[in-house]
Amino acid sequence: MTENPPPESLCELGKKAFQEEDYPNAAQQFEQAALSYEAAGENILAAEMWNNCSVARLKAGDAREALEMVRGSDQVFAQAGNPQKQAMALGNQAAALEALHKYNEALDLYLQSNQILKEIGDQELRPYVLQCIAGLQLRTGRQLEALISSEVALDMKQNLSIRERVLKKL
Repeated sequence: MTENPPPESLCELGKKAFQEEDYPNAAQQFEQAALSYEAAGENILAAEMWNNCSVARLKAGDAREALEMVRGSDQVFAQAGNPQKQAMALGNQAAALEALHKYNEALDLYLQSNQILKEIGDQELRPYVLQCIAGLQLRTGRQLEALISSEVALDMKQNLSIRERVLKKL
């Protein structure tokens, strides 16, 4: 009888597979780690693994499964008092919804994520979320709102690419 590897090992295998762009394998490793953490009653670590799994599933092109993997994890982080991870989980759900062309639902979740990041003063993740918001606002015909979201995101970023500097000047 073989022993199951500890969840930490599964997580490391998942990270390695992700870095190698072997997203299906990464998702499988993260899923096994999540199940192992859940079995041990480590709900926060399990929620982190479900989020990792969701990102890997999305990268592998399976948006529907990515959404299922991450649903509810924002609440685990909210109950644990970790608003940054709660915002990330909302963003992961939004990304999966966007890939499923559910733009209004995705936009709502990105806006929730942005609000949390704004409240905690996050300057690293918030510009990325704002760029996602701007993209969805453009897709849903909200050009003025998209312009404002883009401007705020560009103002927050430290190191702008050439493209971003040109956009900011415009």
